[in-house]
Amino acid sequence: GDSSVALQAQEEIIEMKDVFSVKLKRRRFAGQQKGGTLLGITIFKCLNKEENKLTDCAIHLNNLSEDHCQSWFRHLKEILNGFQNRPKSLKVFVNPSSHKREATNIYYEKVAPLFKLADIKTDVTVTEYEGHALSVLKECELQAFDGVVCVGGDGSISEVAHGLLLRAQIDAGKDTEYVSKPVRAPVPLGVIPAGTTNILAHTLYGIKHAVTAALHIVMGHIQAVDVCTFSTPSKLLRFGFSAMFGFGARTLALAERHRWMPSSQRKDFAFIKTLADLRPEECELSFLPLQIPQEDTDEKDRITLLYLGSKDQWQKIQGHFLNVSIMAIPCLCSMAPRGLAPNTRLNNGSMALIVVQNTSRTEFIKHLKRYTTAKNQFNFPFVETYTVQEVKVQPRLKSGPDAKESVCLSAEGNYPWNIDGDLMKEASEVHVRVHPQLIDLYGVNTDDLESSQVTCNCI
Repeated sequence: GDSSVALQAQEEIIEMKDVFSVKLKRRRFAGQQKGGTLLGITIFKCLNKEENKLTDCAIHLNNLSEDHCQSWFRHLKEILNGFQNRPKSLKVFVNPSSHKREATNIYYEKVAPLFKLADIKTDVTVTEYEGHALSVLKECELQAFDGVVCVGGDGSISEVAHGLLLRAQIDAGKDTEYVSKPVRAPVPLGVIPAGTTNILAHTLYGIKHAVTAALHIVMGHIQAVDVCTFSTPSKLLRFGFSAMFGFGARTLALAERHRWMPSSQRKDFAFIKTLADLRPEECELSFLPLQIPQEDTDEKDRITLLYLGSKDQWQKIQGHFLNVSIMAIPCLCSMAPRGLAPNTRLNNGSMALIVVQNTSRTEFIKHLKRYTTAKNQFNFPFVETYTVQEVKVQPRLKSGPDAKESVCLSAEGNYPWNIDGDLMKEASEVHVRVHPQLIDLYGVNTDDLESSQVTCNCI
């Protein structure tokens, strides 16, 4: 600047690990696409805001020398290219039907500009029907991409995760009907929240914020996550992260039958109607408690883990249950800031089995209300929690006059399951197993988040 003007120097340090793009800065006339007067370079940085929110900011470095700017630009690009986990090419799935049909706008207005700024090439598929992403994943050349991104709700994201893992089995020459030891997903999965509850996004980022999610992907923040297999004795049903049987599944089944209603009204109606018709399911639960060698656990893990019985000894519970939850991740959301399963983590190789036994409607509502508060939602005599490796759920078919009144059975005699927000119906026993760190997701561990949404132990 002009040396006659006294300016107070202010030094700012920028760490390259926080930078995701560098561009030459030029002044162009309206309509001019190329060329223009060189002004310097602009560095784009990922900035941490309050409440786990990320945003981008631009820092302008002014220099009119073409040689100097090109030299800085070239060297900074070399440094950025050295960060290994940052994607250069992404396969993107957008579900235009998610929630308020806003996924398309969210992607093209908030996410795509950031991908373009970071020089990430994208191949976008706007899904047209349920199962579309799954069919594309089975056929596309995944080796051409560094990651896969889904813009949608929990059901859409679960479908893409299932497709990625199913593709991994196919590529490895493994049986896809019965999967005992699954192969890890070949590329990471990115989650852009555009649904109603957005459990996976809240669990990964602590917040529902499309820009934050996009920046985690751009910056290459990778988090290994446990995945469950849901199987019958004869076939694999689904790869997933969490499931509910009983109240949670019947609520979803009723909501699906009222698709003509707006999303929020449909879910509220289904919740209230299912609560009004509250009734338990008779079933047998078998589970294998988590077994971890004592020398492999630190003090924090010893507090978290629940040891039951001797090694390889299955436990059994029979009775009437209002709800059964099986979750490999904490399942945070805006309605349950501490998580639906705060006694598990993203990658500790265990599942939380939460059993709500038959009780009065009043007591059950008290239990549900606890999820929205900081109080322990499991501190009721009719709620039991276990830390497990495997679970088998065997429903008992009803007989007599009560069978006609049951709303849980479909015409084919199948029981509804809520698996990651997707409705599945199955008549026979369902076997759930957890597989440690089976997939990488773009995001961070919720144990490391700064907000009060860090998961707590409630055993």
